[in-house]
Amino acid sequence: MQKTVKNIFRIVIFFGFGTLLFWLAYRDLDVLTIVDALKSANLWWIGFALILGVISHVSRALRWQILIEPLGRKPRFSNTIFAVLIMYLANMALPRLGEVSRCSIMTKYENLPFSKGLGTVVLERIVDMLVLMLMLLLVIVLQFDQIYLFLENSFSQKFNNFNVAYLWIGFLMIGGIGLFAIWLVFFKFKHLPFSQKIIGFVQSFIEGLKTIATMKKKGWFIFHSIFIFFLYYAMIFVNFFAFDFTAGLSPLIGLSVFVMASLGMVAPVPGGIGAWHFMTFGTLAIYGVPINPSGAAFAFAVHGSMTLMLIVLGAVSLVLLPLFNKSVNIVEG
Repeated sequence: MQKTVKNIFRIVIFFGFGTLLFWLAYRDLDVLTIVDALKSANLWWIGFALILGVISHVSRALRWQILIEPLGRKPRFSNTIFAVLIMYLANMALPRLGEVSRCSIMTKYENLPFSKGLGTVVLERIVDMLVLMLMLLLVIVLQFDQIYLFLENSFSQKFNNFNVAYLWIGFLMIGGIGLFAIWLVFFKFKHLPFSQKIIGFVQSFIEGLKTIATMKKKGWFIFHSIFIFFLYYAMIFVNFFAFDFTAGLSPLIGLSVFVMASLGMVAPVPGGIGAWHFMTFGTLAIYGVPINPSGAAFAFAVHGSMTLMLIVLGAVSLVLLPLFNKSVNIVEG
C-alpha cells in the first residue's frame, strides 16, 4: 500500500511538472488561432509519419533481440515488441519507468534475469545517446549560427546571475559521497549479505553490458541503431508537409528541429510534455515560422499524434501480452 501511494505521488509530481512546462510554453499564445491552424492540417501526412513511428518501434525491438541473444536467450519477437511498446506507455506515467517495466516483462515471460536485461537496456541508451550526439554535432556544424542564436535567446539571460562555482561544488560533493558508498559496499563491508546482493547485481549488470562485444549480428545492430533515428527524424520532416507554413522547409531544417526537440525529451517529465513543445516551436521560429499560431500548432499536432499512437499501442500490448503467453511458464517475482 505504501509503495502504491509513493508511486502515485511520483506520477502526480512528474505529470504536474510536465503540465507546468506545457502551460508556460503556451500561456501567452492565442488558443483560437492555434485551433484554426490545427484544422488546416493534412491528416494523411500525419498518418504516414505515425506509420514510420511504428516501424521505428519494430526496429528497436529487433535491435534489443540482437543484444539479448548473447545472454543465452532467444526471446520471441511478440514478447519483445510488446515489452518495447509497454515501455513507452509506462514512461508517460513516470520517466524511466518503462525501462524497468520492459525488463520485468522479459524476466516474467522469457526467464531473462532482470539485471542482465537492464544491462542491455543501459547499453541501448548509451548507443542512442551517441547517435543523437553525432546528429547534434552535424547540426551544430551545418547550422551553427541559427542554433547559437536560439540558445542565446532562450537560455543565456536566465543564468546571468548564476555562480557556476556552486554547481561544481555540488557535483564534487555528490561524486565524493558516491565514491565513499562504493568503497563501503565493495571493499569495507563486502562480506555482508546486503553488499553481496549489490555486488552480484552489478556483476550481472556488467555481463549485460558486455553483450555488444559478443553479439553475432554487429552489422544489423549498427543498422538498426542508425535506422531508428533516421525514422525519428523522418517523422518530423514528413509532418512538415501536413501544414502549409512548414511544407517548404528543407530536410536540414527538419534535422535541426528533430535534434533540438529530442533534447527536450531529456527533461524529467512524462513524454517530454512542455519541454518538447518549447524546443520544437522555438527552433522553428529561428527559420521564420512564427510561434503563434504556426509553430505552436505544429508542435501540438506532432506531439499529440505521437503520444496518442503510443498510448493505443501500449494499451493493446498490455492486453495481448498475457494472451500470447497462455502456455508459457511464468516466472514470478
